[in-house]
Amino acid sequence: MSHFVIVGAGECGARAAFALREKGFDGEITLLGTEPVAPYERPPLSKDGLALALEPKSVATLERYDEAGIDLLTGVTARTLDAMGKTIALSDGRNLVYDKLLLATGARARPFPGMEGAGKRIRLLRTHADACALSEMLRPGQHMAVIGGGFIGLEFAATARKLGADVTVIEGLPRVLMRGVPEAIAEVISQRHADGGVDLRCGQAIASLQEEPDRARVLLKSGEIITADLVLVGIGAIPNADLAETAGLRIENGIAVNELLETSSADIYAAGDCCSFPLALYGGRRVRLESWRNAQEQGVLAAANMLGENQTISAVPWFWSDQYDLTLQIAGLADTAVTTLRRDLGDGAFLLFHLDETGRLVAASGIGQGNVVARDIRLAEMLIAKRACPSPDALMASTVKLKSLLAA
Repeated sequence: MSHFVIVGAGECGARAAFALREKGFDGEITLLGTEPVAPYERPPLSKDGLALALEPKSVATLERYDEAGIDLLTGVTARTLDAMGKTIALSDGRNLVYDKLLLATGARARPFPGMEGAGKRIRLLRTHADACALSEMLRPGQHMAVIGGGFIGLEFAATARKLGADVTVIEGLPRVLMRGVPEAIAEVISQRHADGGVDLRCGQAIASLQEEPDRARVLLKSGEIITADLVLVGIGAIPNADLAETAGLRIENGIAVNELLETSSADIYAAGDCCSFPLALYGGRRVRLESWRNAQEQGVLAAANMLGENQTISAVPWFWSDQYDLTLQIAGLADTAVTTLRRDLGDGAFLLFHLDETGRLVAASGIGQGNVVARDIRLAEMLIAKRACPSPDALMASTVKLKSLLAA
C-alpha cells in the first residue's frame, strides 16, 4: 500500500490530505504538524481571533480526519529528510518511509535583529499561541508599538484600537503597504488608521529594541525613544525551507518547484507559503505567495499531481485584508503595469485597473466598506486569467459592467 506523507499541518497540508481522499487515493496518509493543535486558519489571528480570544478556526474536526483515514500527528517535527532513501526522521524518534512527500511547511514570522531572547513585551504573530499571548495584553490604556506597516501590523493595529489600546505604527519605508498595494489604496488605509487614533510613523528607521520587565522601548535612529507596554514585530515572513535545504533540494526564495509543484527531487512536492513557483500568466517569472487562497489552491493542486494528473499552476494571485470597516482586495501582480485606471464606485469605494504596455490587464485592486469590491475584483480576476485587453474607457466607466467585458 502506498504511503503519502505531508509535512506541515496548516491550511495547505490539510487541504491536500482531504483532496487526496476526494480524488480516490486509498493508501496511507500521514499529516505532520509542529503545533499541538489540529490544522486551523491563520487569517483570523490578527482580526476577530485576536480581539475575541477565540479558539482557532479549524480546517476540519478531528472526527473528519479519522473518517477520512488521515493519520494526523500534532506536536511533532520532521527533523531530517533523506530524499534518496525516502525517509523522514521525526522529533519523537520515529522514522517514516514515504512513497510521495508533500512539503507544506509554510513560513515563520521574521524576527527583528537581536530579538531572539525577547520576553513577553516584544512579540511576533504567526500562531494561535502568539495570538493568545497578545490578546492578554490588549486592554484599554495599554500602549502598543507596531514595527512594520504591512498587512499583519496594520490588522493588529486596527484590532488593538477596537479594544481601546493606544497604538503607534513604525514603518521604515515612505508609506505603509509598499509591497504590492497601490499608493492610492495605501493612502485610504493610512487615513482610516489616523482617523481611528493610530499614531502612524513612516520613514522611521529603528536602531534597537530594549525590553524591561514592565515595558519595552523602541529606539529610533533619529534619537527618539518610543515606550510601549508591548511591541509587535510585523516585518514579514521567512519560508520554512530548512528541511528541504538540508536534504539537498533546490532553494530559491523558498523551496523551488516547477509548474506541477514538483521539487528538484523525485516524488517530493512543495506547496503554499514555503515554495516559489513559475507563473506562466506572467511570463514564467518565479514568485512566492503568502496568502490563504494560494495555500488552499496549491494544496488541492499538489494532491492532484501526486496522483499523476499533471495539472499546471494557473491561478491568479489574490490577496485581501480587513481593517476597521474597510476591505481591500487585489488580484494579479501590478509591478509590470505601466498604466493605472480608476473606477469610482461611490461612498469612497473604488477600483484600480493595472495594464501593461500592450494594454493587457495584469492586476486589479479595490477598496471599500464591507464586500463592495468583491464581485468586481472576482470578475477582474477572470479577465486577468483570460489575458484580456479591455477598453480603457470601459474599465473606467462605472456604467459598464465588468461581466460584459468578460463576455466580449
